[in-house]
Amino acid sequence: MEPQPTAALETVFRLESPRVIAGVARLVRDVGIAEELTQDALLAALEQWPRDGVPDNPGAWLMTTARRRAVDLIRRRETYARKLAEIGRDLPASAPPPEEPADPEDIDDDLLRLVFTACHPVLSAEARIALTLRLLGGLTTPEIARARLVPESTVAQRIVRAKRTLARKNVEFEVPYGPDRAARLGSVLEVIYLIFNEGYAATAGDDWLRPALCEDALRLARVLSALMPKEPEVHGLTALLEFQSSRTAARTGPDGEPVLLRDQNRHRWNRLLIARGVTALDHARATAGSGAPGPYVLQAAIAACHATSYTYEETDWPRIAQLYGLLAARTPSPVVELNRAVAVSMAEGPAPALVLVDALVAEPALRDYHLLPSVRGDLLLRLGRTAQARAEFERAASLTRNARERALLLARAREAGTR
Repeated sequence: MEPQPTAALETVFRLESPRVIAGVARLVRDVGIAEELTQDALLAALEQWPRDGVPDNPGAWLMTTARRRAVDLIRRRETYARKLAEIGRDLPASAPPPEEPADPEDIDDDLLRLVFTACHPVLSAEARIALTLRLLGGLTTPEIARARLVPESTVAQRIVRAKRTLARKNVEFEVPYGPDRAARLGSVLEVIYLIFNEGYAATAGDDWLRPALCEDALRLARVLSALMPKEPEVHGLTALLEFQSSRTAARTGPDGEPVLLRDQNRHRWNRLLIARGVTALDHARATAGSGAPGPYVLQAAIAACHATSYTYEETDWPRIAQLYGLLAARTPSPVVELNRAVAVSMAEGPAPALVLVDALVAEPALRDYHLLPSVRGDLLLRLGRTAQARAEFERAASLTRNARERALLLARAREAGTR
């Protein structure tokens, strides 16, 4: 049976819009205009697909339609014809000079250009994140607002202002070179990681996983690794995403329900991705030399402890707790402390971990963070305090916006009530 055009379009557009925007932006050199032309292609699909049926390659259809509209726009611009005329008058009569050799650092990847453009330093940090999640991650404004824990109106304003700023400042649609590339790398790594995380554990919706986001983030990380082979944090992020991606097939059950780490069938873990992660982590350590490991290298080392353990019981929890301690010292964060508490609970027991978690209850940043009551509920359950555990799981379920995760938490609450 043919998919319903509107349902198919929604799925295709979410998956393909980053590539379409990136491809069009290379033509028009303006991400705001590129997004508008991509939206125009969507409207054309809404008109034609119900009448003519969904095309065999809907992503290519959207790209072709958007690029045609971009070419039409360029041709309509008066400056386009005037510049052509000026170029024609200025050309010498002699043969044109030979083309300059391509820069060895250049890379032909529109998505990567889009990432660096969205992460340009003329934008604030929050604007970079919002714009990249919108353009590269395909997230809607409400989804970004939930992921960043800010009002939707704030996100919408950031995106609009960011696109206007890029246009006003005439920001080039390119991958930067030299010192400028290094200066902008941290922001690029952050947004790639955010895109991956939105796919790895979606903040909202009916599905816990959004694999297309994970695949795009991992591909971008691999491209960056090839582009910047001497940057340990690039290799660290790549290793982290390889390890995390290796567990994708085991993280959901037959009906799409989440499967917790301790219950996952490790035979379903992708050993090729794990091997790639080990290699990337080795590269990160080699390029870092005697320097202190960065946050992505530390997180990759933590993920490696899980990925290289053939059973849950074999996991080196003391080592993981130690690594989280180093990470907390390098990048202090209540979320890192919460993760450290989980590792401590496995290495030393639930009682000392509960002390760490209780110290985080008053943290404003974690007030509506559903994983705090979820972790606390697990610790209370292991301590036999079932009534309190059930209340914590129910609170966690009320805070999450993801339907699959909510169902899991409510099931854990029921489980606690039967003990």
